Order: sequence, then C-alpha cells, then structure tokens
Amino acid sequence: MGYPGSNDKSAARRARAEELRRAERAREHRRRVTTFAVSAAILAAAVGGVGYLVSTGGDDGQSKAAPIVGERTWSDLGRNHVTGDLTYPMTPPAGGDHDPVWQNCDGDVYPTPIRDENAVHSLEHGAVWVTYTNKATAADVKALGERVTKTPYSLMSPRTDQASPIVLTAWGHQVGVSSASDSRVGAFLDRYAQGPQAPEPGATCSVGNTS
Repeated sequence: MGYPGSNDKSAARRARAEELRRAERAREHRRRVTTFAVSAAILAAAVGGVGYLVSTGGDDGQSKAAPIVGERTWSDLGRNHVTGDLTYPMTPPAGGDHDPVWQNCDGDVYPTPIRDENAVHSLEHGAVWVTYTNKATAADVKALGERVTKTPYSLMSPRTDQASPIVLTAWGHQVGVSSASDSRVGAFLDRYAQGPQAPEPGATCSVGNTS
C-alpha cells in the first residue's frame, strides 16, 4: 500500500514523460521535413544547373549551322571609308574598304549596275546583295526581284563580270547559283540578311545612295 499522494505523483511523472516524448517526436518530424526540403532544393538546383549548361553551352545556333553548299568565305576584310574607285579580290566584292555612303538596301531592286564601293558599305550594315548576269532567265530575275522586295536588308542589281548567272553576297560570304529556284537562295537570304556576320548590325539601309 503506497503513501498518500503517491499515485498522483506517479501520474504526473507519466504525463510529463509522455509530453516529453511527444515533443521529441515533433522535433524529429520537423527535422525530417526540413532535411527533405533542403535535399529537394539542392537536387532541383543541380538539375536546373545542368539544364542551363546544356541550353547555353553552345553559340546562338547560327554560327554552328552547316555551311551552305558552294559557299565561299573571307575574313579580315578592311573597313576603311575611301573615296574613288577600288579594286576587290573577289567578284562581286564581299567586303573590304568602301565608299562612305552606302547603297539603299531596304529591299531595293536596281535595273542597272551599281557601284561596288557603295554596295560593299551596305554589306557592312548587314545587307545581302543579289546580282545576276544576262544568263539568268527573265523568270529568274522576276522571282528574285519579288523575293528581294519582301526582304529588308537586301538589294539586287545586274552585273556582267561574275562566274555564276546569280550570285548572293553578304559581308564575308558568297554563293553562286544557276536558278532562282535553287534552295540556297532562300537559305542565304534567311541566314545573312541582318545576320551575325555584319560588322555594323542594325545600321540603316535607307537614306543612302539610290542610283
């Protein structure tokens, strides 16, 4: 037989012990939740970082695009403004020193030859220059003109001294074709009109020479 009040003290101790156990279980639960949340955040950050590296590890895609079949390229082209006539190492010229005034190149189609020196300045601004000889058919000339008039940063003119009936030229890039229906015509215009090859991207193609 216990002493008076001993049952009350035992009950109080049991209640206190149970309270401590509940508190410990609650702390353990919070610890596990926190650990899980931190681990999940770290994993998400790691996966996101890998994804970022994958998505940004290359260039803009254009610089890694496969060369257009038959395309010729040049680098280290001069960019001085020079008055008077110049001689270029390629025909049509694909860059180099040029006239201080550019040729209008906002989808302009010229019925007669234009000065190389003005056209090269247009290339510096990001234009594509389409030229053709008398070996190009009337239908090809018409189709090219329609395409150029719909393409900002492009211009077109006839010339006699080029190897292919049709030549497309951008700064440092050039390709010759025999027909306006050649898929390289569209590919070249899409890639280089206001393309990354331009030394002065975004420079105007208006208020220049128009004759």
